[in-house]
Amino acid sequence: MENEPATLLVVDDSATKRYLLVNWLTRAGFAVREAETGAAALDRAGAGDIDLVVLDVRLPDMSGYDVCERIKAADEAMPVIHVSAHAVDVADRAQGLTRGADAYLVEPIEPEELVATAQAVLRYYRARQRAELLADRLRMLADTTLAVTVASSFAQLLEVAAAGGVRIFKAPVAVIAETSDGECLAGVALGPDQPPEIRPWIVDDTGVPVGSTVRVGPARDWAVLDWDGEEEVTVAAARLRPDRAPLYVAVPASGQTPGTPVLIQLTQAIAAAVEAQRSYDEEHRIAVTLQRSLLPRQIPTIAGLDLAVRYEPASADTEIGGDFYELVMLDGHLLMAIGDVAGHSLHAATVMAELRHALRAYAVEGHQPGEMLARVDHLMRTLLPGELATVCVLLLHPPSGRVRMATAGHLPPLVLADGRVEFLDHRAALLGVLADRPADLEFELPPGATLVLYTDGLIERRDATIDEGLRALAQSARHVEDDLDRFCERLLTELAPPEIQDDVAVVALRRR
Repeated sequence: MENEPATLLVVDDSATKRYLLVNWLTRAGFAVREAETGAAALDRAGAGDIDLVVLDVRLPDMSGYDVCERIKAADEAMPVIHVSAHAVDVADRAQGLTRGADAYLVEPIEPEELVATAQAVLRYYRARQRAELLADRLRMLADTTLAVTVASSFAQLLEVAAAGGVRIFKAPVAVIAETSDGECLAGVALGPDQPPEIRPWIVDDTGVPVGSTVRVGPARDWAVLDWDGEEEVTVAAARLRPDRAPLYVAVPASGQTPGTPVLIQLTQAIAAAVEAQRSYDEEHRIAVTLQRSLLPRQIPTIAGLDLAVRYEPASADTEIGGDFYELVMLDGHLLMAIGDVAGHSLHAATVMAELRHALRAYAVEGHQPGEMLARVDHLMRTLLPGELATVCVLLLHPPSGRVRMATAGHLPPLVLADGRVEFLDHRAALLGVLADRPADLEFELPPGATLVLYTDGLIERRDATIDEGLRALAQSARHVEDDLDRFCERLLTELAPPEIQDDVAVVALRRR
């Protein structure tokens, strides 16, 4: 440690000379170890507790020059001072310094000269060690700053920050922050070989000012983890706004350099990333709330039909999409529609709302599905140029089961009847693309049959083709539960990934 006495190794085969050197250095406040031979010196220097070697040039088993070279080869940061009563000319001193020694003293040596030389060499090496430590920590700080900036969730951010702190300080680290929902969490890491963990932990933020602060306190006050016997911890806090809770980074106090510059910079970098993540989480929650408010508030109750809907927005670390569905009775017919606006953003959700309301308006005017889509397409190309969307629209007459359908680039609906699975492939151009459109598809949904509409988030995978996704859907939907809600839930469980990266809408209808 910086304030502890340095440990010196005195290597000399003369007991009398060794006694004098040890005596002078001990009285100067150094801790001193002894060795008589070059082999013993190499063993002792490699033990890891020596700060400087005072080395005689002439030893009984090997040259002091060779010993110095081997010490430097093993640890170039180990300072060596040569002493000699025989190799005293210029050539000897030049050889010693050339082969790695940091100083060369010839006898007779004054005690003050030996002590001053040892102190000067140690000052240089300690300054060098501090500079190298700081440079190494700054390099890892840059890596950690990038890692927390690109973290995709609040929990991952805390885990990455704690893991980076362990690499920087070579000690346990706790990173404590409050989510946008007000939940206080700690990312803790005990060592580089142990995965970081997320733990709940409450901190009293009273009196923590805006800006950066550092304090040293008892480790027991920060018992979110085991501090490996440390009695005190250094805690840096960063508060970017008065209405936000501070972020804390706690590390063992014994491992900090004066002023703790790296700890402060690390805390500020994590705080900036946390603030960005909080803002994103809040914006995402607002967007999802808006998106849900634009969808139907309730499913109509219709004699002779069972209806079920599942709508799952993308995961919290993904932008919202433009998926929508519609279920409404108009003049004795059920209007069913499902669609997806291209893109993932709040803008896509607002375009989705415009399309859904336009579709409802044209349906109220009494148009058939194909004409509805033609009018919506014209509206898009006129008022929303550059936007694209897929839509599937059906008008169902519940008493007879007669269906009239039109699509615009959407995935084919699925009909399940008498153990058969059939996709209603009725291809047409996307909305927003000027192209001729086919006539409406007309068919009858038999009693007991189930019709399934869905968006691409249910079946699309980066590691699979659309055809593979459709085959998986057909296999999963072959059995239909009596409860359509359970049926839709099972489709999502079996087909959608655990972390949904795209909105998923599923609409199921069964004619009793």
